[in-house]
Amino acid sequence: MLRTVNSNLVCRAALAAALLASLASPARAEPAAAPVPKVGACPSGYSTSGNYCTPGSSARFALPKVGACPSGYSTSGDYCLAGSSARHALPKAGSCPSGYSTSGDYCLSSK
Repeated sequence: MLRTVNSNLVCRAALAAALLASLASPARAEPAAAPVPKVGACPSGYSTSGNYCTPGSSARFALPKVGACPSGYSTSGDYCLAGSSARHALPKAGSCPSGYSTSGDYCLSSK
């Protein structure tokens, strides 16, 4: 039960961080790196800051791994890291929002 609650909180926090990152950054070919909730070791290019992993100057966009990483992403510990041509991804919670399509347990931006 505790793991389920923690997983839900991590997914919600990742969704909020991803949405904020997408609103705060100009349009790019790839999503911008942003802090993510710490789950195990931080992904490549990130460092620990309290309960978060914060991106370094060369970090790529990351989100907590739920099942297999979405198309365009690779695994880094408990995270999925965006590749050079990755589209913005969100952990799937019900139906994907407008402008996104399903990729496993994630929603991928159509842009």
